[in-house]
Order: sequence, then C-alpha cells, then structure tokens
Amino acid sequence: MAGKKILMLVGEFSEEYEIFVFEQAMHAVGHKVHVVCPDKKAGDLIKTSLHDFEGHQTYTEKLGHDYYVNKTFADVKPEEYDAVYCAGGRGPEYIRIDKRVQDIVRHFHETGKPIFTICHGVQILIAVDGVVRGREVAALHYCEPEVTLAGGKYVDVPADGAHVDGNIVSAKGWPGLSNFMRLCLKVLGTEISHGEALQEDRQVRSAA
Repeated sequence: MAGKKILMLVGEFSEEYEIFVFEQAMHAVGHKVHVVCPDKKAGDLIKTSLHDFEGHQTYTEKLGHDYYVNKTFADVKPEEYDAVYCAGGRGPEYIRIDKRVQDIVRHFHETGKPIFTICHGVQILIAVDGVVRGREVAALHYCEPEVTLAGGKYVDVPADGAHVDGNIVSAKGWPGLSNFMRLCLKVLGTEISHGEALQEDRQVRSAA
C-alpha cells in the first residue's frame, strides 16, 4: 500500500508530544505528514507547550521544544491530502477562528476523509458547523461542554484511550497517543505485520 499524506494543523504552543510523536510515528510507517501553522512558511519556527497534571485543580503548562514547520501554510491544497490531524494544546483556541483553517477542515468533513483530533484539537472541529454534530468524540474533559453544545456526544475515554466513530478518530490527550495512532492507522487502512510467521518458517527450514 502506498503511503498516505496527512495534513497536521498546529498553532503556537500546540502540545509538543502531539506534534513530534505523531509526525515521527507516521513517517516511520511510510506516511507523509505536512505540519502547517497559519501564516508560517516551511522552515519557520513555532513554540510548543507541554501540559501535565501535577496535583493542581487543572493542568500546568511548560515550554516545549521548538518546532520548525515543514510546509508553507499558503501552499496547502486540502484535496491533495488523505487525512487531517488537529493537534491539541493551546494552539487550537486561536487557529480555529482562522477562516482558512475552517475551510480546510470543512473539506475533509464534506469529502468524508479521515479526521484525527486529540485533546483541545476538537475546538478546531467545533468551529466548523456540522463536523461533530451527531458524532461521538473524545477530547480533554474540559472540552465536554463545547462538544455537547455543537451537537456531538462527548466520549469520556481513559487517559490512555482513544475512540473511533466512522472517519473521526479522537483521544483525550498525549498519554493516549499510542492507542490514538493505532486507530488512525486502522482508519487509513495501514496494516503492520511483525513477521512472526516468517521467522517461524525460517527456523523450520534451518532445521531441515
């Protein structure tokens, strides 16, 4: 199967794990990920953030690693991509009001292509009418009222869990990245074989 092209939407202070881990994992299995931020060009730097729960009433935010986007936002043609991914963190709250970002998400919604969202990434989907209406969506639990008001059904998955509803794959936050990406790959039609049967066959031939 040929690798797929995935468009990742990020903003300043998006969650670093949800950028780096997703991008590198998808590249490792042969997919191509273009990471874009409104008004940024390929090679431009954005600041990322790292959120964690450390015993306070809400999460803490720390400065993450710098990230250099690998695609110019103005050059994006949504029709050239097989899926869109909305990373979480603080970026979604401001890029969601960008009409260009909304148009990109609307394309994937109207064409039925895969839409991936984690943590606060759902805020981007909610900004586009109809995307979450009638759909089951996981997100950071603080986003539950927004999901409900947009006509969606909030799914309270475990911290390390993820959920799939048709073409939408969602998760609560970065602790769920492994299960989230597993479901993303399934929706993309990606099958990974670990070769146990092949190794067993080789051992049998060696013995003969």
